[in-house]
Amino acid sequence: MNMADKPRVAIHKFSSCDGCQLAFLNMGDTLLDLAERVDIIHFAEAGPVSEDARVDIAFIEGSVVTAHDQQRIRAIRDNSEYLITIGACATSGGIQALKNLARDAAHWPAQIYGQPEYIDSLEQSGAIDDYVRVDFELWGCPINSNQIIELVNSLLRGVSPKDNQDKVCMSCKQQQVVCTLVTEGKPCLGPVTRTGCGALCPQFGRDCFGCYGPAENTNVTGLSRRFSGLGLLPDEIQRRFQLIHPTHYIQTTSDTREAGEHE
Repeated sequence: MNMADKPRVAIHKFSSCDGCQLAFLNMGDTLLDLAERVDIIHFAEAGPVSEDARVDIAFIEGSVVTAHDQQRIRAIRDNSEYLITIGACATSGGIQALKNLARDAAHWPAQIYGQPEYIDSLEQSGAIDDYVRVDFELWGCPINSNQIIELVNSLLRGVSPKDNQDKVCMSCKQQQVVCTLVTEGKPCLGPVTRTGCGALCPQFGRDCFGCYGPAENTNVTGLSRRFSGLGLLPDEIQRRFQLIHPTHYIQTTSDTREAGEHE
């Protein structure tokens, strides 16, 4: 990126809840500072609309669920130097990807819409990197403002953004948070989830739900067995892992369920 120029930025929405776009709006005064350093060309939620503009950095929220989405994301990729996915939906397919695991997902629209024949939906919900090249991923459900600032600062300085794959457990230890798994016997996903949230849930005595996706060198099989020791049934364990990032632990949790069925 040419540091002599003011980088052009776009924030695009696909199938999502808008929570990760709010990470921009929640910056407050920091967003105004960011606007001094970059030129926000497209951000429909905040006002400017220019979806087909050529930009230096394109942030993508949401997953691909329609044929039109497939066309849009390829056009955005062609018009962007850097393409950054933000949040669970864009990085892994998100909650929408639950239908990828269901046998009767094609019938779901009829349970919600009066005229399901008008719903244009692909058989599966895909992460952005299933369709185009992604330069960097910001994990979270939702992401937080600090992640955006750190990434933009790195790009403006011409250095590679840091991909923090440490586990939530590391944040708990650093902040002296009592372990909800060991001490309270709660089915915490912290041992297999990347940090980034600051161990928000464990700070309030709640077990981690895996919002920030899989960490590095995770032992899902071992944690599944621990959950079984806490009294969770195989199906409950599987649902636990598939709550926010449904497709990332499917093989391991399926193996755990099958093992439970044969015991």
